[in-house]
Formats: sequence, structure tokens, C-alpha cells
Amino acid sequence: MEKSESVSHSLRPSGLPPKLLCLWNSPSKNTKRLGSGCLNYFPKDNFTKQQVTKFTKFTALQIRQLTKKILLVWAAHNFQQPQGMLLLRCHPKRALPQKVSCRFCPVMGKLQSKFRHGTYRYRPDGFIEERIQTKAFQEYSPAHVDTVSVVAALNSDLCVSGGKDKTVVAYNWRTGNAVKRFKGHEREITKIACIYKSSQFFSASRDKMVMMWDLQNSSQPRQQFSGHTMVVTGLTVSPDSSQLCTGSRDNTLLLWDVGTGRCSESASVSRNLVTHLCWVPQEPYVLQTSEDKTIRLWDSRGLQVAHTFPTQQHIQTHCAVSEDGHKCVSCSSGFGGEGCEATLWDLRQTRNRICEYRGHFQTVASCIFLPRALASMPAVATSSHDCKVKIWNQDTGACLFTLSLDGSGPLTSLAVADTISLLCASFSRGIHLLRVDHSRGLELREVAAF
Repeated sequence: MEKSESVSHSLRPSGLPPKLLCLWNSPSKNTKRLGSGCLNYFPKDNFTKQQVTKFTKFTALQIRQLTKKILLVWAAHNFQQPQGMLLLRCHPKRALPQKVSCRFCPVMGKLQSKFRHGTYRYRPDGFIEERIQTKAFQEYSPAHVDTVSVVAALNSDLCVSGGKDKTVVAYNWRTGNAVKRFKGHEREITKIACIYKSSQFFSASRDKMVMMWDLQNSSQPRQQFSGHTMVVTGLTVSPDSSQLCTGSRDNTLLLWDVGTGRCSESASVSRNLVTHLCWVPQEPYVLQTSEDKTIRLWDSRGLQVAHTFPTQQHIQTHCAVSEDGHKCVSCSSGFGGEGCEATLWDLRQTRNRICEYRGHFQTVASCIFLPRALASMPAVATSSHDCKVKIWNQDTGACLFTLSLDGSGPLTSLAVADTISLLCASFSRGIHLLRVDHSRGLELREVAAF
């Protein structure tokens, strides 16, 4: 097989020259018989409403001819990289008879690059200062045999995770060993809620059930909560561990007595397809995000809506509340940089929007507040389907650091493990253990995967 060639170039925001435009468009007529390769174009300034992405496929001979023509066009037009544009990359390969292999930065999730890990340091003015090559990491025994949907910290040593393998796993991320596996759900695990620094936790599933587990007891559920008619997509436990709140795509929220397993309150709002629930510390309030692009604050005393935040432009996928209960952060779906943001809100009397965090190119699936011991300043972390974890300055919205987990697939969940570590769940490579390093400023690197 001939050695593959690689070309990188940039395009003017105002449009392509006629000759290059012809080269760009003509292969699309013959995509069925062409080999592998891809072209990606990410406009950041002039095309804010959509991401212009083109995938075209070429045989090895065609790509050599096309590359030669493009180089001639570049020379004729004196192309320069415009400010605010990302590089366009083409990674051609020889066509295969049946199975096509295409290596490029992950965009759609299933087509993934090899395991490359890169991080970016940002200057105060927002420009990338340098790319830092991360060190090798440890591969522990895998916690799951399929996609991991959610991960949460049980204590400073153990985490609890669930995924498409229908199993809930308690895992010691310090030693790299599975402590216990819990089986009882009939479908994918969607949410995990832990009673921190205890042995008890809850799991929700697409089988419409919520189960309570105890690490010190048998592998059978200690309590079962059945009441929803569709997949359970929201799960949170009260600060005193006496109540459990669940939400579903059936538009309902249910409040449960943990001791008896009985439903004490029920509420329903039209089109309120719940995506996440989070209990406000030391308060009787529950924060909720929804597919109707709305963030609601519920009063658990009667399960009534206490406040509805301004409707957003995109589906709200996740939410988190600060330790003092004064602020919350939500994140949204999106693609190509449209949407894909996280938003900081004031939970006190004004309940205004404080700040936005923009920089992801696909759906932001999870957002958390970082403890003060972990970051030297108030900070927020987000994980996205674009395979990146970002750390943001909570007050200014500046991106402080980006860790790219290429090959991991969409990142699904993010949790604080201890004062220097984060846990990140992914589609393709299980759970990533990330370490915050202050030796060269604020850095984030992967130290293990399981």
C-alpha cells in the first residue's frame, strides 16, 4: 500500500476562488465509487449560523491529482490563513474494496482517530499559546464492556458508573479495580446519584425503574422506585438523604420517600422532557433542565415550580449547583459551534444570567463547578461530544485549558473525584481519570483510563 499523503490549508471567509470551488464541489458527484479521505471546514466568524462541513472521498490517484491542482491554485491566489479560522485538513488514503478506513479528527463520534491526546494552554487574551503533548497514561481493567453513560463519585476513592451494559459498577479509581458490580436493570443506565461519603447510591435506567443499592450489602437492590411511564432521565437525592426526586421523558417529576420507597408528590408540565435534576445544597429546591430549552427551579415542598429561567435557544442537557447554593450552571446541545455553550446563573433573588462559556463545537453533555482546592480561582469544567474537556474562569468566561481526548468518542459525564482529580465518561474508551496540575499554571492531563 502506498504511503498516504497529508495536506493542510485555510480558506477565505469571503468564499473560494472559482478554480478551487470547482475542485471542492466536483467530487461529490461520484462519492459512491471514490475512496477514503475527508475535508473539514470550520468557520468561526463569518458563518455563525451553521458549520460548513464537507466530506468528499478520493482514490489515491485522484487525491494526488487534486493536491497538485490545489497547490497551483494556492500559489496563484497567495492564500494566507485568515484570523479566526481553523485549519482545513485532508487525510487521504487508498480506497479499499469493502471496508473504508478514514483517519481524521473525530467529528461524528463513530469515526475516530487513533488515541492521540493533546492539551492547549491559553493566554489571558484568549489566543492559544502552545500545544502540550501529554504523558503516557495507565490502562486499568475496564469497568464496563460498552458505552459508559454516567459516572459519579461515592467517596474520595470510589466512583459509581453505569452504561449500555445495564450494569452499575463501584470502582476504586486509585487502584484500578472493580469493587462490586450490581445487576438488576433491564436496559441502559442513564443516571447515578450518590449519597456522598456513604455506601448508598441510586441508579436510573431506560427500563423506567430507579433502584437503590448499598455497597455493604448484597448485589441485589435495597429499594426499587417504580412510577414513570418512560425512560428516567433525571435523578437527585436531597442533602439529608431522606428524599429522592426523579424526572422522565413522560413530562413528570416524582418525589419519593427514601425510607419507604413510596411516592409522596407528583408534578407534570406539558412538553417538559427532563434531561437532568440537581438538588440545591441546604435548600428545598431542585434545579431541572429540559428538552423544551427551559431551566426550572422546583420547590420540593409540594413540588411546585418556583421559578422558570429565560428560555434558551437550544436543548438544555445538564445542570449543576455550586457548593454554597448561590449559583448554577447549565449547558446545551448544538453542532458546529452553534449552541454548544454553558451558562452561569444566579440562584439568589435576581436569578439573572451571569456569564456564558463558548468554545465547544458539539453538544456539551456535562458541566460541574470545580472545588476551590482543585483550581486557584472560581472555575467551571465542561465535557462535550467534541471529545474535549474545558476549564473556564467562572467569572470572566475565559477558557483556561482544553484537554482533547481524541479517540474517546463523545464525552458523556463529568464528576469531581477528589481535590486534584476529575472523572470523565466516554462512548468508546470507558472512564478517564484526569489530574489537575499546577506546576506550569493550570493544566489538565489524563493519567488513567478504565
